[in-house]
Amino acid sequence: MAALKEWAIVCDALKDGLQTLLLRKGGILEYKQGFEVKHDSFFLYPTLEHQSSEYIQSDYRGKFNRTYANSMQTDDQNYVTIRAWAKVERIYEILNANALAKINDYHIWNKKYLQLRMSYNASRPLVVLVIRVYKLVRPLKIEIDPKWSGCKSWIDIKVPEYDFLNATAAFNKSDLIEPVLVDSEFEKISYELEEALG
Repeated sequence: MAALKEWAIVCDALKDGLQTLLLRKGGILEYKQGFEVKHDSFFLYPTLEHQSSEYIQSDYRGKFNRTYANSMQTDDQNYVTIRAWAKVERIYEILNANALAKINDYHIWNKKYLQLRMSYNASRPLVVLVIRVYKLVRPLKIEIDPKWSGCKSWIDIKVPEYDFLNATAAFNKSDLIEPVLVDSEFEKISYELEEALG
C-alpha cells in the first residue's frame, strides 16, 4: 500500500488535528517532473530526513524537540511506527507566494520554510493537498526497508491487514481507524481553505 514520507513532527501535527494540509514540491529524485499525486489515499510515514526546528513555527518548537529526542532514543532504529492514514480531499497548485500567507493558520511550518519550498524548482507549482486524516487504533510497527531511504515522496509498504482501506464499504465500518476531526470541523476547515486558495 502507498505511504507518503513526511517529517515526523508534521505527521504528529496531522494526527493531532493541528494541521490538515501538506505542501509538496517533490524530492531531489523527483526534480524533473515535480511532485505527482500518485495516490488519493496513503499512510503517513514519519521520517527525520531534512527535518529541522529552523523551519517550524515557534509555537511548535518544543513539540519538535520532544519528537526528535524520542525518535533518536528508540530501542530499535530498524523499525518505524506508522500512526495515521490520509485521504486526499482537495488539491491546489500555487505559483504565487502571496497565497501562502492566507493559509498560515492551517500548518506548522514557518515563513522561512515556505519561501524555501516556493524557490525550490521554481518553475513547478507548490502542490497543496487538503487531507482527511485518520488515526490507526493499533499503530503499525514495520521494519524499515533500505530502498525507502533518499529524497523520494512515495514508498510502498506491505500491510495486508489494512487492505480494506481501499474498499469504501469496509472502510466506513472499520473499527481500526478513526477520523482525527469530526465531519463538521473538517468541513469548516475545507471551506476556509477553498475561500483562501480556490
